[in-house]
Amino acid sequence: MALEQITSLQNTKVKLVNRLRSKRGRETENLFLIDYDRDLERALEQGYTIEFIMVCPAIADDNIIDLIGQASAYEITEQILNKVSYRENSAGFVAVMQSQSVQGLAELTASDAKHLIGLVDLRKPGNIGALLRTADATDIDAILLVDMSLDLYNPNIIRSSTGACFLDNIYQLTSASAIQYCTENNIQLVSAYVTGDETIYDVNFRQPTAIMLGTEDKGLSQQWVQNCDRLVNIPMTGRISDSLNVSVSGAIFMYEALRQRQYS
Repeated sequence: MALEQITSLQNTKVKLVNRLRSKRGRETENLFLIDYDRDLERALEQGYTIEFIMVCPAIADDNIIDLIGQASAYEITEQILNKVSYRENSAGFVAVMQSQSVQGLAELTASDAKHLIGLVDLRKPGNIGALLRTADATDIDAILLVDMSLDLYNPNIIRSSTGACFLDNIYQLTSASAIQYCTENNIQLVSAYVTGDETIYDVNFRQPTAIMLGTEDKGLSQQWVQNCDRLVNIPMTGRISDSLNVSVSGAIFMYEALRQRQYS
């Protein structure tokens, strides 16, 4: 396939890609970037559409051309690729993707989500992505991104989630709407809480449950502590450690829930 060439860093499409590095740019343009084969494959599998793609033939694998389909494609130099690619070890392309509408309470109410994980005000994209990945691995029905300031198409979220951020079971809610959903649907709210008076092994995760995780430095707000049914800790028996990274804590909770639902 002969591709139209882009050779200047001043090209309008190159400038657009650079704008999409920021949250503001992504939200303004309703577009985001993918620069890794696996992430592109998984986005396409979930119904995302390529707006256009820039390919450096000297680096990109041949299968990228197969993924492009009928999308507009442009050949770029290694110099331009180094300017527009987010990753240090580039896969040889940058795909500009069309964003999808964010799901909220209306879509969640229409679903039958009974086993949930809630990420409240998390601010580190690597942790968010890792938790999305684990939620998919443990068959969580819905992920609630509560009061989140980051956008779902942050490059580090895409990378650390290995494409799980493209699934259709992710919802962005306020604390009030998340509490409302769980209360109205008789879903027990279980808070990961360092000083909780129960351990994860005391909780019945077979019943409809939302596991709520707060930030590592401050934890969950009093609004959540007051509305949660169970304040639950992970046992710590070491000499120094008294807490875990939030993505590790979330994984322990989700796998205990999976164990109870499917293996006990």
